[in-house]
Amino acid sequence: MAEIVLTAFNARFSHPSMGLRALLANLGPLRPQTALLEFDLETRPEEALEAVLHLNPRIIGCGVYIWNTALVTRFATLLKTIRPEIKLVLGGPEASHALDHHPLGELADHRVVGEGELIFPDICHALLHGHPPLARKILAPPPDLATVQFPHDEYSAHDLAHRHLYVESSRGCPYRCSFCLSALDHKVRRFPIPRLLTALESLIARGGRHFKFVDRTFNLGEEHATAILDFFLERIQIPGLFIHFEMVPDRLTAGLQERLAAFPPGSLQLEIGIQSFNPQVLQAIDRHQDNGRAEENLRWLLTSTQAHIHTDLIVGLPQESLESLAQGFDRLIAIGPHEIQVGILKRLAGTPLCSSSASEAMRFDPHPPYELLENRQLDFLTMRRLKRFARYWDLVGNSGRFTHALRAIFSHHPPFATFLAFSDRLHAVSGQTHRIALPRLAMLVKECFLPLLDAREQARFTSALEHDQANWHAKSQKHPDSHPPPRQQRHLSHHPETAQ
Repeated sequence: MAEIVLTAFNARFSHPSMGLRALLANLGPLRPQTALLEFDLETRPEEALEAVLHLNPRIIGCGVYIWNTALVTRFATLLKTIRPEIKLVLGGPEASHALDHHPLGELADHRVVGEGELIFPDICHALLHGHPPLARKILAPPPDLATVQFPHDEYSAHDLAHRHLYVESSRGCPYRCSFCLSALDHKVRRFPIPRLLTALESLIARGGRHFKFVDRTFNLGEEHATAILDFFLERIQIPGLFIHFEMVPDRLTAGLQERLAAFPPGSLQLEIGIQSFNPQVLQAIDRHQDNGRAEENLRWLLTSTQAHIHTDLIVGLPQESLESLAQGFDRLIAIGPHEIQVGILKRLAGTPLCSSSASEAMRFDPHPPYELLENRQLDFLTMRRLKRFARYWDLVGNSGRFTHALRAIFSHHPPFATFLAFSDRLHAVSGQTHRIALPRLAMLVKECFLPLLDAREQARFTSALEHDQANWHAKSQKHPDSHPPPRQQRHLSHHPETAQ
């Protein structure tokens, strides 16, 4: 039994909710009366509600994100149909900004706008004692991070053994990119380093090995960042230790370079958001980025560190034409990061982009995850092609399974235009974007690329594809249960001097 149940539909099992654990860690005297139940996107809302109601709660706190809004809406509808007396309190980004005119906003008894760790206990105390807050929409001012309890102790032994451990060392972002919710933050706030390192040490002592920092701009505060990097470097010999940071691309000091270069292979991943290389686009979204320095830093990271480099481009930004997008993609291919995530622009309620979308003729899907359908530069049919491009690029490019084959093509053909033509052919032949088995995918890759090449190129491509397939078989025989190839080997540059 639990008077309070905290729950969420996570994107997948391996991604535990840091937000729920932050609430749990800060409940104080109410902590013993509280249970945490997590589900994923494969869970039916009826099943989730059954599990929650078995605990007979009086209050349910639920995290709402773009990936789970539909599930939470169904969950809340069922809850209020059969147990309307149970108080439903919503939090998370969607609860803060997107529910003013959404059915889910009407189903909630209360929703918290902002960071809820310190205000949620007060809400629960009032509800449990028959003194509900007057407001249904409760504003939570940013807390002093020195007073916030870390969620780390709420990660179970099962979490430590089987899931990513989401941690944060700071909140906020100094940039004002119009498409991002971080544009609403006023400044970067950092957790005190001594407390943070003590908490991380405790996680490692309990068996934590896979750490994913959610800081938006990890490398902006050099003293803060180097203290964290030094902490992990002192423990880097621990088997299985892996750390992920999100970094801005044009800020890389000598001190940070020295430390990043010291991490051994397989221990460090850096996510670097480029979003666009077009200066007009960057100005339109109020993003300040030195493209020359960003490229220089990416090349240094790829040649001077063992880190896995993941980069991001966004399709559909204001003033980004198809030609401009192609130039940005080709520029990244030439640099040679291990992954290029091609994401579709989403309309996040509360961001500055929402107020400017009309002037750019932006039309978004009204249903989560609110992806762009078309804008002034890219019509609906073009956006559909680009969405398939992004999906197939994940299957073929980012998977690391076709590295030699792609390199053989990109060394003589423009990467974006060629892969878009391949994407069109692949969809015409298969009619699928998901659930394509690897042997069939390899057959389709060959079938759809060969018509784009001349005879000599076809021979070179076929040989490279056979090389890739031989690598799969060799790895599967050596490690039958292994994952795809190590990401550090996945350079796709078409320039031999940067390809590995």
